[in-house]
Amino acid sequence: MIGYVTLGTSDLARAARFYDALLGELGAKRFVELDELILWGVSPNKPALGVILPFDGKPATVGNGVMVALAVDSPAKVDALHKKALELGGKDEGAPGPRGQGFYGGYFRDLDGNKLNFFTMVR
Repeated sequence: MIGYVTLGTSDLARAARFYDALLGELGAKRFVELDELILWGVSPNKPALGVILPFDGKPATVGNGVMVALAVDSPAKVDALHKKALELGGKDEGAPGPRGQGFYGGYFRDLDGNKLNFFTMVR
């Protein structure tokens, strides 16, 4: 059901560098690039992630309780991508590990304070 998710930023160029490096690890590339928006995806028919300057011209803010979860294929990939996010300047919001019922995730905030995680389901 999800086509894409956008995260607000007040510095599009800075956010673009962060997500180029981070999402590139998943094979994602920019497929929409406008003055106010950049979207990354692995395929045009799969969900995408974007960063956007707020339409109202006000500073970007973080939604309390809002988080974007990005699915990957293994706990090792969760570990590697969480580490990469921190190396790129992201903030740790929960080290990678099991969270119950086969869920394995690692949580972080991007450079604008948006909360994300990488996760996989293990059996």
